[in-house]
Amino acid sequence: MVDLRRELEVAGCTDVSTYLQSGNAVVSVPPEAGTNPDAVAAWLEEVIGAAAGFAVPVVVRTGVELAAVVAANPYPGAGGTALHVIFYRPGPSPGPVADQATARFDVAAFAPEGCTPRGNDLYLHLPGGMGRSALAKAVDAATRRKPALMGTARNWNTVTELAAMAAG
Repeated sequence: MVDLRRELEVAGCTDVSTYLQSGNAVVSVPPEAGTNPDAVAAWLEEVIGAAAGFAVPVVVRTGVELAAVVAANPYPGAGGTALHVIFYRPGPSPGPVADQATARFDVAAFAPEGCTPRGNDLYLHLPGGMGRSALAKAVDAATRRKPALMGTARNWNTVTELAAMAAG
């Protein structure tokens, strides 16, 4: 993460902070990165990929968007590693993409696990954690069948910490 912080700063990012060894960074990007989230993601992919020597996909959320994800939590009694959010990139067509990840199967069949799409984010309530979750495996398989669905999952501890970092 020290290398990631350094590379982002060399590229012109300011207010750079990273969270643990999670691959997450909260930054202010320079003007040349643009303001459109897709443009910022492409710019960050170029910067990070050049430093790493291989392609690194990036999903971008603003501080306001992270705060909204926390506020919209449909599982307020869950947290820690029982609640995850998959942050999807916006799709090629207008409109939210998260519901596409669960469109081909019956989510209710995975109870007590559950999920709720909200825009480009998919909340996963996994009382037993992600590792052995049948629902998480089904979502992953569905996502792999739809190349337009590129996302990254974070547990609730990470989501709330990133939102706090972005707010601070």
